[in-house]
Amino acid sequence: MAAATTESVVPLKKLFDFVVRCMTAVGTKPSHAEPLANVLVAADNRGHYSHGLNRLDMYVKDIKTGMTVSDQEPEILKETAATAFVDGKNVLGPVVGKFCMEIAIRKAKESGIGWVVACGSNHFGIAGWYSMMALEEGFLGMAFTNTSPFMVPTRAKKPALGTNPITLAAPAKNGDSFVLDMATTSVALGKVEISDRKGETIPPTWGVDENGKTCQEPARVVSKGGLYPLGGPEECGGYKGYGLGMMVEVFCGILGGSAFGPNVRKWKSSTEPANLGQCFVAIDPNAFAPGFADRMNDLMTHCRNMEASEGETEVLVPGDPERKHMDKCEKLGGIPYHPNQIKYANDLAAELKVEPMETLKK
Repeated sequence: MAAATTESVVPLKKLFDFVVRCMTAVGTKPSHAEPLANVLVAADNRGHYSHGLNRLDMYVKDIKTGMTVSDQEPEILKETAATAFVDGKNVLGPVVGKFCMEIAIRKAKESGIGWVVACGSNHFGIAGWYSMMALEEGFLGMAFTNTSPFMVPTRAKKPALGTNPITLAAPAKNGDSFVLDMATTSVALGKVEISDRKGETIPPTWGVDENGKTCQEPARVVSKGGLYPLGGPEECGGYKGYGLGMMVEVFCGILGGSAFGPNVRKWKSSTEPANLGQCFVAIDPNAFAPGFADRMNDLMTHCRNMEASEGETEVLVPGDPERKHMDKCEKLGGIPYHPNQIKYANDLAAELKVEPMETLKK
């Protein structure tokens, strides 16, 4: 029998400090490194390990190679009482996202709603981080971004849209909240890649081959095909995921005049700037019917109290799985990581000649 894998626990502040050390070591100014660190810490703390520490080397490489810059600041190109159009100036995505959502919140305080669109941005981590910025003000928050093309449109053969995530955060009573954060593809590309490394087949709703047909061979999906829209094949409602992915593209690339659809650079390409389009919305519920938080609480409570189906123990609402993971991290004193993730961080620290990430003493 194989020995059990022992996880290492990293306090949130230690992870934050490590990300800042790595980013500043390659020339990122602290005022840009810190928003990135906040987003990566939040991702892992909420259980979205694909978008936390796991992505740090990508941001390091983008700054190191000059593909993303840190000597500029996002700039408002035009605005109205409730809207703004921002040039991200090719700085780190979390810097652009924070700048834009702060504008959206300010406009929502003044006008009831703030709608901000950015061009010239980069990968911004978990979309939910930005919707939750609005949540902290008692507002509804939404965020969208286009990404490198992975999604194969319904009835097509080749990818034309990204995973194009959507998020909505909404306040309920007593600090409770609804936090939806999801891709519009059936699954993340990373899950297909992991299945390939393990020599496993994938479910029939994940991806397609070079002919646009269902494929359960992960290597073929990655190298020749692409991802199904959310829902999978057309007969399973995949055209709805395709429609949602296009909706995000309208809000981001089309509205913002950035790269869009098949014109967005390939994933992790180092030959051209990403020039992603992104959209951030803040809404003051008090601009509408009174009692929003009460009704939100009633709906969430009803769903949570429903009888679970056979084999299940409880019904959850969006945001509950993340809260459970955050509670686990709080009890542990930090975020648990697989030994391979710790090795990855240590290798990166050695490469950049910075102090390694500290873990809790056993």
